[in-house]
Amino acid sequence: MKVTLNVFLKEGILDPQGKATAHALEVMGFEGVNGVRIGKQIVLDLACSDEVSARAEAEKMASDLLVNGVIEEYTIEVAA
Repeated sequence: MKVTLNVFLKEGILDPQGKATAHALEVMGFEGVNGVRIGKQIVLDLACSDEVSARAEAEKMASDLLVNGVIEEYTIEVAA
């Protein structure tokens, strides 16, 4: 199973990369960008037989190592 974790800083946590990117887009003439959040994507190829076990395994990996729960939040997408 292919599992994708999308990790972002929590709302209210300073995101200097996002602010710099939003400013650069504004300077380049792109209008209507109200904010930018920069994150990371982690793609896992897991040897799980079903979506439920793959999601559970990814949740455990995220909470134990891959995500700093104090300042980051994440979403999980599972594909066969």
